[in-house]
Amino acid sequence: MRRRVAIVTDSTASVPLDVADRLGISIVQLELTVGAEQNDERRVLHPQMAEAMRNNVPVSTNPPPPPAFYWNYADAAASGVEAIISIHISEGMSQTCQSARIAAAEIGVPVYVVDARLTGLSLGFPVIAAAEAAAAGATPHGVMNVLEHRLRSTTQLLYVDTLEYLQRSGRIGRAQAWVGQALSIKPVLIMKDGVIDQLAKGIGEERALRKAIATAVERAGRGPVDVGVEHFEAADRAKEVLDALCSRLPQVRRVTLEETSAIIGAHTGPGALGIAVSPANP
Repeated sequence: MRRRVAIVTDSTASVPLDVADRLGISIVQLELTVGAEQNDERRVLHPQMAEAMRNNVPVSTNPPPPPAFYWNYADAAASGVEAIISIHISEGMSQTCQSARIAAAEIGVPVYVVDARLTGLSLGFPVIAAAEAAAAGATPHGVMNVLEHRLRSTTQLLYVDTLEYLQRSGRIGRAQAWVGQALSIKPVLIMKDGVIDQLAKGIGEERALRKAIATAVERAGRGPVDVGVEHFEAADRAKEVLDALCSRLPQVRRVTLEETSAIIGAHTGPGALGIAVSPANP
């Protein structure tokens, strides 16, 4: 069956490479600078980045330049698709969508740049759903309907060991970071309206993770759901949380355990977890 729609996303979506290859999802890399060295984020190993962050080595992130999008779009257009749907990290956190729009203006087929208002696996699951619809031969309108439903229904939660790194990157206020460090408050954070917001505070790791798990179960509902946990240097903790989620959800469809995007890790710090629940039915 001829594919009518090409799907493009960015590397913060944490789409497993085998899934991207199977579904033909193009992934554009964000850029990460550690000290004086700049690379595509896929080239930066997590242990080295975590050590640099603990040693206060400067770490910064940048969106892909427009040419990185242009060549992906040009390849898709050359394959004969009717449209390209390009789905990306929230504009409240990155200028990735702006770069995509600059490139889209140079392409001869329609390119729909979508600000997902999410990131991590909560971006990845809707991207995968859109790509599955495209692989089944759906029209651009049909793919967009699938995507928009998934984006509306998906929840992203975040646990961090310390608010220090979010404060460094400007993602949370200085006073909140100081209070969290001083009182050992482990916050449960949520992506809301495209930015990181505080959902709840727990004194200590165990209470915070219980709250995150309970919230994820509530948001997942009772129907089929895709569930994922991603982590930055916290594999054992991530596996425990994923097991707890799966044991409490009646219809888990897809289960994903991944190292988080290095870009997300640069903002959240070592020990961080991301939890994504994405109901599969309208």
